[in-house]
Amino acid sequence: MPNTKSRNVSRVIESDRVMEGAGVAIRRSFPSAGLEDIDPFLLLDHMGPIQFAPGQAVGFPDHPHRGFETVTYVLEGKMEHRDSRGNHGVLGPGDVQWMTAGSGVVHSEMPGEELRKNGGRLQGFQLWVNLPKVDKLTEPRYQEVAAARLPVVETKDVKVKVVAGESMGQHAAIETRTPMLYLHFTLQPGASVTQAVPAEFNAFAYAIDGAGFAGPGATPLAEGHLAVFGKNGDQVELSNPVDARAPLNVLLIAGAPIGEPVARYGPFVMNTKTEIYQAFADYRSGRMGVIEAR
Repeated sequence: MPNTKSRNVSRVIESDRVMEGAGVAIRRSFPSAGLEDIDPFLLLDHMGPIQFAPGQAVGFPDHPHRGFETVTYVLEGKMEHRDSRGNHGVLGPGDVQWMTAGSGVVHSEMPGEELRKNGGRLQGFQLWVNLPKVDKLTEPRYQEVAAARLPVVETKDVKVKVVAGESMGQHAAIETRTPMLYLHFTLQPGASVTQAVPAEFNAFAYAIDGAGFAGPGATPLAEGHLAVFGKNGDQVELSNPVDARAPLNVLLIAGAPIGEPVARYGPFVMNTKTEIYQAFADYRSGRMGVIEAR
């Protein structure tokens, strides 16, 4: 058997609280003043949880993207997606949307009709995944995977939902351009898990709720905090203390770095400033399309 080594935690980031879209409360782990990105990942936003009153739900109206992928994972409530390629879908709890913006797409992500009308809770995540130069102008693609299609493995103390990659013998249903892991672990009090992560991957863990530990040094990981792992091993450890009062819900995300120059401004991520200027020009001229009237 090959030797294995658990990665140490190199730093812990506390998420910033920001407002995005039409006024949605977000906890943003990166980019921030202390952490620009974790190649190949460009952004991690934790939306909510928000309790909307009837008629008050807001979201993310029409806006463009080019040069990367957006991954939306809903935990509570419903989000409705529309884009300039004619795609339309409603994401409910546990559902995932994987949109490859590629050469450019305009999309919107708004609370579902029932949530807008009657109010309720909304919570979810958006992850931005960079594309290498060779794929930045690829044809846009939309994948929507219902919660029932996402592999789930559950033991007495540990549950994992496999959004991307592999865990506990189960492979994800989603196809990714970038080799990566996107795993949602739920650890009961006293539980621990060791997840294999390729040595070349960059990796981080984000605590959705609860509090626990990351790495062999038992680095504390509190709600809304992100632990960045060093690249000194080929596995990651997560645990919830025996005396914990609640389960630990945590995302473990890792991917193969691209290692190319990154030029980003707002909704566009390219390799050079000139390419960013071109993206804005193409959007303003309508080359990325428009969302048809509802």
